[in-house]
Amino acid sequence: MGISIDEIKKLKELTGVGLTDAKVALTEAGGDFDKALEAMRKKGLTKAEKRGEREARQGLIEAYVHSGRIGVLVELNCETDFVAKTEEFKALAHDIAMQVAAMSPKYISEADIPEEEKLRKEAELIEAAKNTGKSEEIAKKAVIGQMNKYFAELTLVKQAYWKDDTLTIEDLVKNHIAKLGENIVVRQMERIELGVSE
Repeated sequence: MGISIDEIKKLKELTGVGLTDAKVALTEAGGDFDKALEAMRKKGLTKAEKRGEREARQGLIEAYVHSGRIGVLVELNCETDFVAKTEEFKALAHDIAMQVAAMSPKYISEADIPEEEKLRKEAELIEAAKNTGKSEEIAKKAVIGQMNKYFAELTLVKQAYWKDDTLTIEDLVKNHIAKLGENIVVRQMERIELGVSE
């Protein structure tokens, strides 16, 4: 099985590693480019994390309506108008809008969860744990995992991706940052469901 120099160069460009490291990653992945890219991202060799600090003010607003009953608007930002116009970026925006329609997240990221909501849920879970006879100390430890699970289901970037549940939306966005070479940010989302008000 031969690995082309073009694939090695592409992987090198996306991850910022040397040609030798790129070739080794492709060889270890059996020539599967996406698998090699994912393995390098997990090892922290990609430039995607660094790109996450760059300003993203271009992009698009994606509208999605499901069966005339659920409507979603998502603002997805990138760094340049050039990337915003690519089919891959547009497809990502569409997939995220469909995720919002299907999974109804309340928050985009953990930073958006109000502190009083975290405290309210924590107190509720501790009380429930104590009612099962656990000491307060043990109850508090048990609550940490429950809190993470509860808010992950309500937070867009922590939700399992509807097309591939081995990825979270955060993973999906990072993969696109690596592929497109720009920071990508979900800035805003709005979901409206017929007959349901907040």
